Amino acid sequence: MKEATNTSTPQVIIHTTSGDMTVEFWSDVAPKTVANFLKLSREGFYNGTAFHRIIKGFMIQGGCPKSKQGASGMPGTGGPGYQIKAEFNNRSHQKGVLSMARSQDVDSAGSQFFICHGDASFLNNKYTAFGKLIKGEDVLDKIAAIPCTGPERSSPTERVEITGVEIIETK
Repeated sequence: MKEATNTSTPQVIIHTTSGDMTVEFWSDVAPKTVANFLKLSREGFYNGTAFHRIIKGFMIQGGCPKSKQGASGMPGTGGPGYQIKAEFNNRSHQKGVLSMARSQDVDSAGSQFFICHGDASFLNNKYTAFGKLIKGEDVLDKIAAIPCTGPERSSPTERVEITGVEIIETK
């Protein structure tokens, strides 16, 4: 009989006003990025933020504190007050993959993340992929289908809020 290994793969449920998405993290390839996301989740940082940038077939982006109701500043320009170092790895940016958003500086990620809504492999080794959806692809599709406006046609006409991030303790 094989002895059970004590490998723990952290997971979270991202609760949104459009439904829930369950994410399994890749601590093996992006341990500091996963730890940062879990820390911010425990602190309630993501509660009340919205998916402020949506490009169907590409990705949905959230995690900006300036996307909260009543916050000042342009959504997409905020963070937690610090930046983390990139952890590029060999995981491909495919539909359902969770990755960190950043500016042109590769080490500028903080709290903003995106979930790929299609093949975005052109981002491989340029952005830190750190997990993937294991449940809730229908919610991803629903959010990605929201009509958008603006110069990039990525500003959603309907607000999808993250109401909470629930950490699932796995054994």
